[in-house]
Amino acid sequence: QVQVVESGGGLVQPGGSLRLSCAASVRFFSAYNMGWYRQAPGKQRELVARITNIGITNYADSVKGRFTISRDNAENTVYLQMNNLKPEDTAVYYCNTGTWDWGQGTQVTVSS
Repeated sequence: QVQVVESGGGLVQPGGSLRLSCAASVRFFSAYNMGWYRQAPGKQRELVARITNIGITNYADSVKGRFTISRDNAENTVYLQMNNLKPEDTAVYYCNTGTWDWGQGTQVTVSS
């Protein structure tokens, strides 16, 4: 069973930055396409950033130009650098392939 552990969330003021990390306990991590998802209260979970096994990235329009996804296959870790954060980015953030069991996520709150 794959386990993912997300970390790095917190409370930040609008315009601030955070870097999220996700460690996955899985063999052949480098073979997986990975995504960062988020779920705000009362809303459905949405995909915000994705990185393929060969490093191709794509982003939701709402975060394009502000968020950067990256990966370190040697550490079985995927990152999400979030800059110029906005209150509407407030959510629980998860990493996943889309098919694994979901982890606990990490809370990001953007508020003054």
